[in-house]
Amino acid sequence: MITDYDVKDLSLSTQGKARIEWAENDMPVLRSIKERFAIEQPFKGITMAACLHVTTETANLMIALKAGGANIYLCASNPLSTQDDTAAALVKEYSIPTYAIKGEDNSKYFKHLNTILDFKPNITMDDGADLVSELHKNRPAQVESIIGGTEETTTGVIRLKAMAADNKLRFPVLAVNDAMTKHLFDNRYGTGQSTLDGIIRATNRLIAGSVFVVAGFGWCSKGLAMRARGMGAQVIVTEVDPIKALEALMEGFQVMPMLEAAKIADFICTLTGDKNVVDYEDFEVMKSGCIISNSGHFDSEINLKALTELSTNKINLKPFVDEFTLSGNRKIYLLADGRLVNLASAEGHPASVMDMSFANQALGAEYILKNYKNLENKVYVIPTEVDRQIAQLKLDSLGIKIDVLTQEQKKYLSSWEEGTE
Repeated sequence: MITDYDVKDLSLSTQGKARIEWAENDMPVLRSIKERFAIEQPFKGITMAACLHVTTETANLMIALKAGGANIYLCASNPLSTQDDTAAALVKEYSIPTYAIKGEDNSKYFKHLNTILDFKPNITMDDGADLVSELHKNRPAQVESIIGGTEETTTGVIRLKAMAADNKLRFPVLAVNDAMTKHLFDNRYGTGQSTLDGIIRATNRLIAGSVFVVAGFGWCSKGLAMRARGMGAQVIVTEVDPIKALEALMEGFQVMPMLEAAKIADFICTLTGDKNVVDYEDFEVMKSGCIISNSGHFDSEINLKALTELSTNKINLKPFVDEFTLSGNRKIYLLADGRLVNLASAEGHPASVMDMSFANQALGAEYILKNYKNLENKVYVIPTEVDRQIAQLKLDSLGIKIDVLTQEQKKYLSSWEEGTE
């Protein structure tokens, strides 16, 4: 067994291994990629640093990369998302150096992040761009040894594109999040289900008949709005983009500013990737009993400083539920410290949808390795042919067959000469 790691308790490894294998049953696309990797060894001699949510699904990605010859090191991308039994199993059962403990403070979080960078990786794998940010801010000399990276989530892609726009990004990064087989499925169906799962596990409150406010109407928000409505909630969407707001309206949701929605909300959940989406003035008008949560990557979407300043008392009622007392003896409930509620108080996305997301990560890393010499220091999208390959593999695993264009149809679609007959 490896000796370099930092996890909560190695005795949890047996339970973790069973859960990793359970998830693997629903990850046939990644399984097929792992089988090819084991034969071809594309990452032999390559060191990879991964800053991802340490879950059973992530474990299967790490196992696939190791099968492909990679020297892989893993740390958590969020202090509350780690599954301690999974981390233990990765160390003890699979000999993958892992540095992650659920509930670790910021000091420990960044220590773990820097620990995996100490192994001098050639490829980074991020969920939120913290590895890339740390390299560029505090370890610039090490950037020269990085040939490229991959990024899992919307928030990270936003940060990386900002770096590229400022000419600060010093190696190419693949935006895994922007693959169709990622954001159309993981973001919408995965986030939609897992966020509600986290809210319900934390509170055991009835969704049906409630007023449920969803901040934003991107792919993740769409998924949550869809699922909350499916459970019988009256769903209100808040937006800053007029096109997305109009789309939400056309989908049958109420649309209004957060300040108005906060007055009547039973639940508020943010999924925007922005800052202070629920702010000081919103807390001032909230009715007693409102439950606030966040399913965006960072804990910046809810202004926690403002909530604390407005409160006369705070108590922890149960795991992941804090009660804040505001003026007029109003009780406001915050879930999971404002961090990712779907991973803090639940288990994150189902394995069947992460199968496609992590297939993109695996193939994206392989693409970087094969093509980095021809790539500029920009943010790239997964090539369309890789995206379609993953979708086809997923359909094949489900036993679903689709039509194939005939030569006549291909010619028609590529011609301007035929039309009305």
